[in-house]
Amino acid sequence: MDNLETSSPSDPNRREFLLTMGSSAAAAVITGCAPLHPDESHAVAVDRSPVQGAVPITLRINGKDHHLRIDPRTTLLDCIRETVAFTGTKKGCDHGQCGACTVHVNGRRVNSCLSLALMHDGEEITTVEGLGTPDALHPMQAAFLAHDGYQCGYCTSGQIMSAVALLKEPCGPTDADVKEFMSGNICRCGAYQNIVAAIQQVRKGKASS
Repeated sequence: MDNLETSSPSDPNRREFLLTMGSSAAAAVITGCAPLHPDESHAVAVDRSPVQGAVPITLRINGKDHHLRIDPRTTLLDCIRETVAFTGTKKGCDHGQCGACTVHVNGRRVNSCLSLALMHDGEEITTVEGLGTPDALHPMQAAFLAHDGYQCGYCTSGQIMSAVALLKEPCGPTDADVKEFMSGNICRCGAYQNIVAAIQQVRKGKASS
């Protein structure tokens, strides 16, 4: 017992550690994962290992063309995350049931896990990294922060991408209408009330502007 170390008052306790990590995780999910090096945030991915049967493709993601050679069986989700390294888009169920992988293609939301990358050659793709920056958040990102529209944060990027798309869709004015249009996005933590509040704040602000 005499050899056991005791923590000093300056050591962070478990609650402080979790609070700090939780805040950092939420910021990363809402704004998109920060690049390892600032200069590489929009770098085009380079094929390092040739794949047999690979085909050329150009994906225009967040306003930048990425010229790639990929396995034709690669999903849009895996291409975005593994090849182009935009990891803000999350892989959840990988069966189109949870909405965590939602991105915009030509302005419309899609489940990227259900779509082959090859199908979107030359199309406009937007991920959560393309919505805003930490210094200039998209109104929906700011609303999610203001209303605590996240808990673990894993579904948040997909929720936000669907919510932004909803702004251009014929959704009715009530909370029930919003819930129906967001029904393809699942939050395991159950933060639905806050998510709806965030969306409604942006919708009302848009209507009054």
